[in-house]
Amino acid sequence: MNKKFHLASKLFQATMYSKKPHLMSKILCFAEAIPKEKSSVSSCISLKLMLSKGLVKHVSPGIFILMPLAVRSVTKLCNLVDAMMHKINGQKVTFPSLIPEPLMRTSGRWEGNDNLFKLQDRHMSSFCLGATHEEVATYLLSLAPLSYKSLPLRLYQITSKFRDEMNPKLGLLRGKEFLMKDMYTFDSSEENSQLTYEAVCNTYVEFFQMLGIDAIKEDEIFYCPNCKTGINKELHDGTDVLCESCNIPAKKSNAIEVGHAFLLGTTYSGPFQAKYDSSENTPETLQMGCYGLGLTRILAASVEYLSKTNSIRWPFLLSPYYVSVIPPKKGSKEESVTAFANHFAESLSKVGWLNSNVIVDDRTNLTIGKRLQEASSLGIPYAVVVSKRAQEDIPQLEVIDVYNDQTNFLTHKEAMFYFRDKNFL
Repeated sequence: MNKKFHLASKLFQATMYSKKPHLMSKILCFAEAIPKEKSSVSSCISLKLMLSKGLVKHVSPGIFILMPLAVRSVTKLCNLVDAMMHKINGQKVTFPSLIPEPLMRTSGRWEGNDNLFKLQDRHMSSFCLGATHEEVATYLLSLAPLSYKSLPLRLYQITSKFRDEMNPKLGLLRGKEFLMKDMYTFDSSEENSQLTYEAVCNTYVEFFQMLGIDAIKEDEIFYCPNCKTGINKELHDGTDVLCESCNIPAKKSNAIEVGHAFLLGTTYSGPFQAKYDSSENTPETLQMGCYGLGLTRILAASVEYLSKTNSIRWPFLLSPYYVSVIPPKKGSKEESVTAFANHFAESLSKVGWLNSNVIVDDRTNLTIGKRLQEASSLGIPYAVVVSKRAQEDIPQLEVIDVYNDQTNFLTHKEAMFYFRDKNFL
């Protein structure tokens, strides 16, 4: 048993924290032709870039395959979300994608909800695919013997959601299936529910600051330039909005909705009879909130917000790889330094924050220029070119900061110090 456990542990560590650089020739990544007549593609920067760079593949309107490079970015995003939810004592669960009709009828959301995908099993029992999970979360809490000492309770999951969008377009910004982090919170009072609301919203602000993007051109909003509080234009009558907490006029802007935060009161806990025992040992109805982050939408919104015309730009933390090492072209005069390039890539992979984040573009049938252009277009922040200067008595590497358009020629030792000093994670 111990031997099997040790082997499993080693396999897990090797998978999660591999110190070997990956090879570009082994990555499944190919571009998809974009028909000129697809106006929704041409008007959506993120969809155009993600299709043309081989990050996603179109299956059907609103349905996409996430390719390996995109999955790496999504995984990093999910890991960051897990860390942020842990800070506010979030407990991770996984609710079923199939929700029985009776649960939806209890909340009154079975009828009149055109966005639900509904289906029946062989016994003619009806279900829907989960668009959100308020009903399941509240049903769970209605079964739990809760005391006031158990509260606040903050449950979250990261799962696929399904909505029958009338007009699915703009790629991952508006799809029929999408990845979402949804949290459901339960408190003992309205006051405590408000404290939870503030805690989660503050965590969201910190989360977007870490990504280096504003909680961001699909809707018009009014937002406070000071505290960043925003309100959808559809929820406000008139042309002027005053931010009361800062006492300054709000500005109008376009925005992509990537998250939400709502206090639900007893809207769901009432019908489901989700209660807790108070300090007086009397049953009281739970106060509820729901908090969502559209993760695949955040990914696409980041690309939309940060990218250049023909090159993807990610929030640094979400880049599929952080460094691309580019050896010389096969058959070139510099081919002799290929081993030096591979050795440097392996050394770089041992730097803590670069574990499993270095890729060697070993497609040496392509020119250095072509591979460098591809690294930039995929949004890899750093490229290290190993070519002519690596043949000198003191070999030098061309280290390129792609996002800031800066180039340095450094020795192996200097380049290692350069990347150790970065340590973005």
